[in-house]
Amino acid sequence: MNLKKMILVAVLAVSQTAAAVPAFAIPASTQSITGNVAAAVNTTQTVVTQEEPSATDPLPPLVTEAPAGTVTPTPTPIPAATAVPAATAVPVVPAATPTPLPAVTQAPVDGVVPTDAAVPTATPLPGSTQVLQPTTAGLTTSATGGGQLILMMNSNKMYRNGTPYTANQPMAVKNGVSYVSIRAMVEMVGVSYTYDYKTKEVIVTKGTSIMRFKTDSKIYTVNGAKNTMKGPAYQFKGTFMVPLTSITYALNIPYTVDNVQKRVILTLNTKPTASFTVQPTEIYAGQTTVNYVTSYSSPNGTPMAEEQWGGNKLDMYDQPGFYTVTYSVRDANNLWSDPYSVTIQVLQPNQPPVAQFTTDKDEYKMGEPVILTDTSYDPEYEELTTTWSNRGLAYFNPGPTSIQLTVTDKHGLSSTFEKTINITSEQLYTQDEVAKLFTIPGDVLTFDGGLIPGLPNLPYNLSSDSYTLIRSNSPETVNTEGVLYRETSVGKTRFLVHHMNNMTTRQKLYVIATNNGIYPATISTEYSGIAGPVTSPEYTGRISIQKYYNSMITGSSASQIVLQPGQSVPILTDLNKIAMKPKEVLSLSADLISDYPILYNVVMVEQTKDPVAVLPTLPILDRDGVHNRGTYPDSTRIINVTDVVGTTQSKLILGDNKNDLNLIGIDPMTGTEASNSGNFGVLYKIVLDRVAANTLITFNPRGGNYLGSLMVNGTIVNLPNKGSLSSSDMNAVVFRTGEYEGPVDITFSVASGSNLPVNFVFTPLPAKK
Repeated sequence: MNLKKMILVAVLAVSQTAAAVPAFAIPASTQSITGNVAAAVNTTQTVVTQEEPSATDPLPPLVTEAPAGTVTPTPTPIPAATAVPAATAVPVVPAATPTPLPAVTQAPVDGVVPTDAAVPTATPLPGSTQVLQPTTAGLTTSATGGGQLILMMNSNKMYRNGTPYTANQPMAVKNGVSYVSIRAMVEMVGVSYTYDYKTKEVIVTKGTSIMRFKTDSKIYTVNGAKNTMKGPAYQFKGTFMVPLTSITYALNIPYTVDNVQKRVILTLNTKPTASFTVQPTEIYAGQTTVNYVTSYSSPNGTPMAEEQWGGNKLDMYDQPGFYTVTYSVRDANNLWSDPYSVTIQVLQPNQPPVAQFTTDKDEYKMGEPVILTDTSYDPEYEELTTTWSNRGLAYFNPGPTSIQLTVTDKHGLSSTFEKTINITSEQLYTQDEVAKLFTIPGDVLTFDGGLIPGLPNLPYNLSSDSYTLIRSNSPETVNTEGVLYRETSVGKTRFLVHHMNNMTTRQKLYVIATNNGIYPATISTEYSGIAGPVTSPEYTGRISIQKYYNSMITGSSASQIVLQPGQSVPILTDLNKIAMKPKEVLSLSADLISDYPILYNVVMVEQTKDPVAVLPTLPILDRDGVHNRGTYPDSTRIINVTDVVGTTQSKLILGDNKNDLNLIGIDPMTGTEASNSGNFGVLYKIVLDRVAANTLITFNPRGGNYLGSLMVNGTIVNLPNKGSLSSSDMNAVVFRTGEYEGPVDITFSVASGSNLPVNFVFTPLPAKK
């Protein structure tokens, strides 16, 4: 019988030793149990990441289960004679002898209330929740705020920065998972915890994170998010036990495992952090009051006890230069943060700008142009805002006339200059003649709008360039996420995209290109203009067209992208750099070329979503019944006028669907015919071979408010420079020829948000005097 018992004990010992081999010691290839044991023995120290393993607990199981015995209610320092086992790889920082933790009255051990939930002397009411603050007495932390907690395997001994303590329960192995007392852990780390008697949960609070561990459950939560542990939490002799990997993961505590000396070494970070910002961003000597906005945080949520400033901290600096200011804080655990430093540049005191201008002479006839030259400047070379008072192209009342100019810098300092000129009683030009002869391009002059429709139309030759236009403009007001447009195109493709976010959340607008072919496809961007997001549809239309023209001049949008077969990527990505707030609008005008067919999707989705990932699930949105969408061929119209223009007043009308017919295409989402009302997205190239000398070209809206721009002979002209063209009596000056006949080229595309039709008016100028 004795021999049988000895054999049985030996077999059990071997099986326990094999079970104690940690998972982290197993190489990627399959090993025998003997190989695993050898690997564990030969490993001096293993670094364990914070990610919880997917299979078995990474900590080496204890060789024996925790022995039954008396439970120590709080971590108690071991007598000073006890030494920490030496380790070559992880040195132990010596610390001063701590004050022992105060004893806590323990609730009756009935298997319901764990010792981890320290109970006050007064018995709590049933179902109540008891709040426990972190115990800091007797816990020594290094001067730098770094901490080290060593848990000994097969023991209830712990070492906090070299000071020995006794846990209320040793590390235990249950079903291959290493467990620790949650109370011992959180007290050593220095975070607060509570025990909810009703739900049987330990609630750990670290900073803004709230963690809940429930008895007999593998699930714990962090701020409501569920996490799965390797084994369920349980209570043993009044102590709440949790898997060590789970509590270290929850508290974000990195650790290493020393297999040789049978210990787990946790690295604690308890030092607070401090920072500050300086406002305002520009500080002027003797003028600016400096505000210091501080920020404090603690890994354990420990409150701040003291703050300290260093360096040259002043509320106002008298002299310009560079000044360094430092800021440190001490928390309630007597730990100081690292000093945080900011170097402040103090500038020379801001000087007011100087307003001044000149006139080409001091005395003028009535109707004689007055040439004003602004010579204002700012001592700091800052951009100035100018405001004129009584400025005119010419003056028509004889006598002295005063003109004022006020300039203002970005800090609000301003100055004003005034000059008086004299107007004689002799007249040179009438007011109408002055407006036609001297109004600068982009400024507005007034015609009788009722007379313009009666002017003769210019005869011209019409041809086209084979750009396929994709007009995504319906639903213009988008009420739900989805696909706004879907079309396949190859070769020259033009986009006009104009949509408003009418949802309550921030959205992003994308153009997604997909290569459904079997060969790599290249998409070349020629020109593009993107504006928004802002709340004004007219503004986005104007700015996007303006940027579109500018890219033609500068080539700034030229780029290429290669799509592999089956690949989908967002293109024209400036469109989705900024999310659209509710009621904001985005506009896009762009020209692309692809060498193979590309499927294009215009989509709007919530700002945090991956548009490519959700694309298959998005619905195709319906048209709104008001605005237009469609795919249209031949969207570049070339208007060539070979006759002499400007000898008599005439007009060129665009977008009326009579003289300038709408493009006819198809709505690919419904398969129905579409008519491009107003010809939005069409690029007009107007080539005037012969424009007479002294001819004025103006832009006149006929369908309502207009705000846009065009290019004339390669120069961008606003329509208009200020405000908008709100009536048919308003004409924005486009171009004025000189003393000789010559060609004029106009590039024009209707700005989204504006109205059609429009006229170009050609008017002979009065003779100059």
